[in-house]
Amino acid sequence: MRVNHEYGRGGALAYRAAYDVHRAKVFGRCEVTTGITPFMALVEQVMTTEPYARRVFWIVDYGSSHRGKKAADRLTKAFPSAIMVHTPVHASWTNQIEIFFLIVQRKVVSPDDFPDLVQVRNRVRAFEDRYNTAAQPFQWRFTTSDLDDLLARPDRH
Repeated sequence: MRVNHEYGRGGALAYRAAYDVHRAKVFGRCEVTTGITPFMALVEQVMTTEPYARRVFWIVDYGSSHRGKKAADRLTKAFPSAIMVHTPVHASWTNQIEIFFLIVQRKVVSPDDFPDLVQVRNRVRAFEDRYNTAAQPFQWRFTTSDLDDLLARPDRH
């Protein structure tokens, strides 16, 4: 008996998102490509949607669309209050949006058996909407004084 499996690749989407840690809000975009233009479209979406503070820190990894001094200069030229900060190499887990992407990967797009890209886009956007209605910002209670106290008394550990 001969078994034949037919597979038709339906394409791919790039989900770009930014996370506002003060409001626990995700700003996302599904794009058909990656690069500088989609990244800057996300930046524009965020920076023109909310009245932001005097400085807005964009914590990014070393993706090609936001790597190096040229990317930082491009960001600041477009939005003077935006400051690009790169995570340490191999430390993407410290970036809150990367944690969100992990949840999307495990809970939203797996298993990856969607009939078309429209359904993928709709499912990702629906999850983003649900997340934005339910999420609450962290209320940090641990201060730098608390850290100094712990470091001064290592026997307490």
